[in-house]
Amino acid sequence: MKIILSRKGFDSKAGGIPSPILPDGTLLSLPIPSKYDELQYKDVYFDGVSLADILCQLKPKDKKIINWNCHLDPDIRLNSRKIKPENWTAGFGQISQAQGYLRNQEVGVGDLFLFFGWFRQTEGNFKDGTLRYVRNAPNQHILYGYLQIGKTVSDSERLQKEYYWHPHSLEKRAKENNNMLYLPIDTLTFNKNREGFGTFDFAEKYVLTSPGKSKATWKEIAALLPENVCKNVKNSAKDGGIYYAGQWQELVLKENELSEEWAKGLF
Repeated sequence: MKIILSRKGFDSKAGGIPSPILPDGTLLSLPIPSKYDELQYKDVYFDGVSLADILCQLKPKDKKIINWNCHLDPDIRLNSRKIKPENWTAGFGQISQAQGYLRNQEVGVGDLFLFFGWFRQTEGNFKDGTLRYVRNAPNQHILYGYLQIGKTVSDSERLQKEYYWHPHSLEKRAKENNNMLYLPIDTLTFNKNREGFGTFDFAEKYVLTSPGKSKATWKEIAALLPENVCKNVKNSAKDGGIYYAGQWQELVLKENELSEEWAKGLF
C-alpha cells in the first residue's frame, strides 16, 4: 500500500486565509476558488450553514471571494451540498503534472491518500455568525481526511455521464489526457470499521507542523524524511524539523513497513 500526502484547501495564494479548526475539533477544509467550476461557496454546506456564510465570518482579505466559484475536491464529506447528486460517491481528482507524478509512481487501487492543509483554531459559533480565529493561534499543516483507492476513472465520456457532479468531470478537465478520478474502496483494507473515505477531527497525531515553527516546517516523523519519499526532495529546514520547499501537491512515500505503520496509526 502506497501512502500519498496530498496538499489541499486554502493556501496563501488560493483563498489567502487558513481553513478553520472549529471549536468542536472539526477540521473544515475550505475548497480553493476556481473560475472553471460550477459550484459556488453558497452552494456548499457544513452542518446547515453555507461556506459563503462561514467565509464571511472569517473575514477573508478579498471579500469578493464569498461570491466566487470553488473547486470541491477532494469531495469526501457527506451532505456538502443542499441536494445530494443522484448516485453520489466520494472522490478525488488530479490532473496535469501532479497526476503525471502519481502515474509515474504507479498509484492505484489499494493506495491511501492522506489530505492535509493549512488550519488555524477558531472560537465562537458559525451558526450564529460569531465564528472568528483565536488570537495568536498558530498556523499549522494538519491531516484532515483520507481516501483509499477502490477504483480509478479516466475515460472522459464515463466521467461526464456517471460522475457529473465532480469537478474533474467538467469538459475542460475531462477532455485532457492526464485527468484521473480516484474513487474510494467500501471499507479500509486494514480497518474494516472505517469507510474507505472520510475526515478527521483535530488531534495532535494529525498535526504535521513542528511546535513553534512555521506551518510548513514539520515534525521529524521518520516516514516523512527525504530518504522515505519517492521524489527528489531536499530537507531545507533549519534548526530541526522537515521543510520541503515549493508548491508541490502530492508526495508519495516509499512502499514499506515504516510508511504503512505510520499511516495505520492515524486510524
